[in-house]
Amino acid sequence: MLQEKTKKIYKAKVVRVEKVSSSSYLIETELPYKVEIKAGQFISVYCDGLTLRRPFSVYSHNNNIIGILFKERGKGTNYIKSLKTGDEIDITGPLGNGFNIKNKKSLLIGAGIGVAAMAFLKSELDKNGIENLFVCGFLNKHEIPNCINIDKIYTDDGSVGEKGSVLNYLDQMINNYKPEIIYTCGPYIVLKTIAETAQQYGLEVQVAMEKVMACGIGVCRGCVIDIKKNGEIVNTTVCKDGPVFLGSEVVWQ
Repeated sequence: MLQEKTKKIYKAKVVRVEKVSSSSYLIETELPYKVEIKAGQFISVYCDGLTLRRPFSVYSHNNNIIGILFKERGKGTNYIKSLKTGDEIDITGPLGNGFNIKNKKSLLIGAGIGVAAMAFLKSELDKNGIENLFVCGFLNKHEIPNCINIDKIYTDDGSVGEKGSVLNYLDQMINNYKPEIIYTCGPYIVLKTIAETAQQYGLEVQVAMEKVMACGIGVCRGCVIDIKKNGEIVNTTVCKDGPVFLGSEVVWQ
């Protein structure tokens, strides 16, 4: 057990699997002992019969129970959704670096399955009494996970909340709420736009990057991005050096 703990490899027990929207699922697993996890970190799950593990942002963490939200996108996620209560699951983590939480008025923006990392972060901010506003964007009402409490919702088709992309309301949100810091997770274009907009307002923004990760520990170099560091542009890995970066550091393409 000591060797497993050093390697961050756990044999966890499935305690819940539930479909929470038209395309997403929630799975909760119980680890054999408590671990420390920061909002923004992720775990990798071994899927039976597949060589590469699948990475997922941590959605919730309560004592030794970890929750992840995921969409069914292939063989790996199809395997995970087929698990039943009591089944054993092989987890590696927590991996990567999480959000650097600051005691500042916070705007949290999640898009798509990126709401998972934001939901965990919101729970941490609430726990520490930090004022925050949690907003999310989805394609339509059917995509909204029923397990998340969101302050304000935007849908592309207007079926719930404000109509249109959450990006269309960025200036309005910043001007009305007046945040001191922004945290966000979602597709690349969402992070890029938020980072560039935040820079115009002189706001710090921390972005949790979504990237295909093979090894999850920075060895394979399959998730490299460019960041600005000490006046130079350098390669860095999302899995090991991220997934959370300062938006001002990322070289957006």
